[in-house]
Amino acid sequence: MTAKAPNYPDHLTAEIISHYTVEKMTVEDIAKIVGKSVRSVRSKLVREGVYIAKPKPVARKATGPTKKEILRLLEDSTFDTKGFEGATKDALTRLLGMVAN
Repeated sequence: MTAKAPNYPDHLTAEIISHYTVEKMTVEDIAKIVGKSVRSVRSKLVREGVYIAKPKPVARKATGPTKKEILRLLEDSTFDTKGFEGATKDALTRLLGMVAN
């Protein structure tokens, strides 16, 4: 029985680690160079303990009143809000501007 060749021989592992840590190449570029998938290269870098995940974008906090608050303001202005619960916040804000004038 013959031994299976490793997916990442030592020289290839050293090469991708060097590309990533020293040359600061992206995982996508390294994958193209070595002929492997991005997922495979990323997994190998993780197993070797050198991969640093990109920070996830932080959701932007909405400013201004909430939809519920806008609906209450409309109700306070004696506007019948039945059927407007599914409207977007932007649409309700425009409607509030029209009612307030």
